[in-house]
Amino acid sequence: MAKCAVCEKGVHFGNGVSHSHRRSNKIWKSNVKSVRVKTGATSTRKMYVCTACLRSGLVERA
Repeated sequence: MAKCAVCEKGVHFGNGVSHSHRRSNKIWKSNVKSVRVKTGATSTRKMYVCTACLRSGLVERA
């Protein structure tokens, strides 16, 4: 679910490193919102869009 419908940005995996440098698995989820988006002249659709696409104006809210 945490995937942008516009830019396909999803989760990132890596290592969480403690102060003693022990490593554990870590996941970073993208900041995705459920937004009503204008798709055509009169139609709207609900999509999951990341906040970077919302701020840059790649989608138009309905």
